[in-house]
Amino acid sequence: MSRLAIKICGLSTPETVGAAIQAGASHVGFVHFTKSPRHVAPDQIRALSAAIPVHVQRIAVVVDPTDEILAELVATGALSAFQLHGKETPERAAAIRARFGLPVWKAISVKTRADIDAANAYAGAADLLLFDAKTPDGAALPGGMGLRFDWTLLQGAPIAAPWGLSGGLGIDNVAEAIRITGAPLVDVSSGVESAPGIKSVDKIMAFCKAVQPC
Repeated sequence: MSRLAIKICGLSTPETVGAAIQAGASHVGFVHFTKSPRHVAPDQIRALSAAIPVHVQRIAVVVDPTDEILAELVATGALSAFQLHGKETPERAAAIRARFGLPVWKAISVKTRADIDAANAYAGAADLLLFDAKTPDGAALPGGMGLRFDWTLLQGAPIAAPWGLSGGLGIDNVAEAIRITGAPLVDVSSGVESAPGIKSVDKIMAFCKAVQPC
């Protein structure tokens, strides 16, 4: 791709969706997980997607979803891909892609280099691997907590699928993260919020501006 891909995740209002598009985001993410402060229902996803141009991909973030949940999301007609953010196996990822006919992203929780190496089990089952920070045991959410991992772990790692970087990214560190990892896609959620689940238009614009020179 000619420039870095940017995903603004956890959007829930027309104003912040509009800001992401205006700022040059290539992907927008909608979280469908009731435990998350960023949760949006299928009808909300449909409404929010109505004004999104076709070149901007719309990603539904789900956690160990049932086929019934996925079918409800597909029925919105709004989605470009699913992002699996739970304990889904490569077999489950492949089954979702086969059944619903949408690309599948798999979030990979990273603490050590072994976690990155193990992600290659998803090659051929997931269309994109999203490396995120491993959350503490017992945490209420599998992501979106503003945690980061040691980005140098990605240096020289043989990654057998397209991939992106998530976890703890923000306006002040995204350029450094790109420099260290060479990430072709960056994904931000809590790093552009004024409070949990409340996105800031100004922070979205500033984050995308911080990425563009990279």
